[in-house]
Amino acid sequence: MRIAVTGTHRAGKSTLVDELSDLLPDHVTVDEPYHQMEEEGYAFAESPSVEDFEAQLTRSLANLDEGPGDVVFDRCPVDFIGYLLAHEDRDAFDLEAWLPRVRAALRKIDLIVLVGVEQPDRISLSATDDDGLRLAVDEKLKELLLEDPHAFEVEVLEVEGSPRARAKQVLAHLADASR
Repeated sequence: MRIAVTGTHRAGKSTLVDELSDLLPDHVTVDEPYHQMEEEGYAFAESPSVEDFEAQLTRSLANLDEGPGDVVFDRCPVDFIGYLLAHEDRDAFDLEAWLPRVRAALRKIDLIVLVGVEQPDRISLSATDDDGLRLAVDEKLKELLLEDPHAFEVEVLEVEGSPRARAKQVLAHLADASR
């Protein structure tokens, strides 16, 4: 089973990935592209540019091409589409050019777990967090995945609650799907 955990920044994705890693010990965990690239020396702008998000999108697509098996991905290509569509320079992003590659890559994912911003918000934000961007990306991701205007045609499970409750929702969904 190939699972991608998606959502805006500071929504609880990585915490859910950690929970799933404990509960699904047969699954390999793949860190999000930002951390992979940063570790390799990629220099991101303080406020990520369209080029930074496109580079992460490219890495996310490559991550999905790597080996078969049971994997939990921290982020998927749709995350970066969401960020690019919410970016102040979104007109510089050519969505149509990327859609065929994104659709093909998403066929390699069995389930996308969407971690949205909840009301009341479960995450404490620092003064440096851009809550406007965070909420705009959350809205874009829900539109992209739940309304599916670009025919991604991937199974999506939206989760809520505490990290453990979210993980239990994923496990229950997996158990139902295996029946």
